[in-house]
Amino acid sequence: MDNLIAARMQMAISLGFHMVFAALGIGLPLLMLIAEGLWLRRHKQVHLDLAKKWAKATGILFAIGAVSGTALSFELGLLWPPFMRFAGPIIGPAFALEGYAFFIEAIFLGLYLYGWKRLSPVKHWLCGVPVALSGMASGVLVMSANSWMQNPVGFTVQNGLPVNIDPVRALMNPSWGVLAVHLTLASYMATAFMVAAVYAWGMLRGRRDTYHRTGLLLPMVLGTIMALAQPVSGDFAARLVKNTQPVKLAAMESQFTTERGAPLRIGGIPDVKNRTVNFAIEIPKGLSLLATHDPNAEIVGLDSVPESQWPAVPVVHIAFQVMVGSGLAIIALCALYWFIAWRRREHGPWLMRGLVLSGVLGVAALEAGWIVTEVGRQPWIIYNVMTTASAVTPAPGIWVTFSGFVGMYVLLAVTLVWLLLRLATGTPTETEGEEQPRDKSLPRRGSEGGAHAAA
Repeated sequence: MDNLIAARMQMAISLGFHMVFAALGIGLPLLMLIAEGLWLRRHKQVHLDLAKKWAKATGILFAIGAVSGTALSFELGLLWPPFMRFAGPIIGPAFALEGYAFFIEAIFLGLYLYGWKRLSPVKHWLCGVPVALSGMASGVLVMSANSWMQNPVGFTVQNGLPVNIDPVRALMNPSWGVLAVHLTLASYMATAFMVAAVYAWGMLRGRRDTYHRTGLLLPMVLGTIMALAQPVSGDFAARLVKNTQPVKLAAMESQFTTERGAPLRIGGIPDVKNRTVNFAIEIPKGLSLLATHDPNAEIVGLDSVPESQWPAVPVVHIAFQVMVGSGLAIIALCALYWFIAWRRREHGPWLMRGLVLSGVLGVAALEAGWIVTEVGRQPWIIYNVMTTASAVTPAPGIWVTFSGFVGMYVLLAVTLVWLLLRLATGTPTETEGEEQPRDKSLPRRGSEGGAHAAA
């Protein structure tokens, strides 16, 4: 196994593992805040129980995610020293700010977890706000560095090194906003349906109590909103890719030749040798319409660059189809869930099975989207500036660290499953009583807590 393959496989496994925790770190604190906010407003014990359960899960996932994220930072320096030598002064501010966000999250998560009986209800809820905001900020700031790699700006090259660096322009590069919104929505959506899957599984096993029904309802509300917003964000992202990385778009759609009125291909298996897509359903002029809002617009094909600069077309195309297909399946499940709720009927076992599957689909969409982003940029680590092959370390023995990191991630995964299974204790006994006596420490409506009641 040569260094390039070993390094790329190690980063792929590390990022694929960490992406799940990054998404949960963004999405789960928001659900936690929503649940506690509802308790402050409605004073139902079930909302407090859910907030406490999700807070404990957030703490566990934060710890595991911190380990995997730290490992990633080491891997960047160990596996890609030429890249860090070139890009470090440019993307360093984004990672520094992300470090501040991480520490803010850690501090307020500690206050939140240990402040249930030590802080007033409103103050306790307010301690959760920085947890949710800093978790989101961490993802947004990391996305600044990644979007710069997709669309590098804010420097010039002299003797193979960057000079005249403008860190603000690099941090706020033109791709950042669109990609950051897309990632944030994807993280909220994936988290919502992973959580919904847990409670749907409980209901499949006969736990149709208030706790499980509410535990399913809250993430379904959040997940539905995000699932509907994501296609709008995806439209902006597709047009951004068309303008800044046309070869990536061509790989996503297996568009081998440059043409006007390019068709949209649904499904299919690309045949790179013969420049065809087998078994695909083609919608005439569909790609031109979606990418430019003009059905006769020209779409740049893979033939615009030498084949040596093509990404792995089958991988990118199939990952893109998985991402879109998973998102559409989730939207269909949401529509069915809310239609049955509107008709005031019982959600049957088949729908519950579908919602369990939605958790898998949410992760699949998240991971597939990341594959499209990263593999679609190849063979460049910094688009049109530095190739991945020239950025890898020349040091021997990368397969040894590869084996070590894989072992570490297996251990982390086993530890996480064990901890979450211990946390999944079923319905808290106090939840069985719908309405609980009001805590005298709770604020009255119209007083201090009134401003936060809408949470």
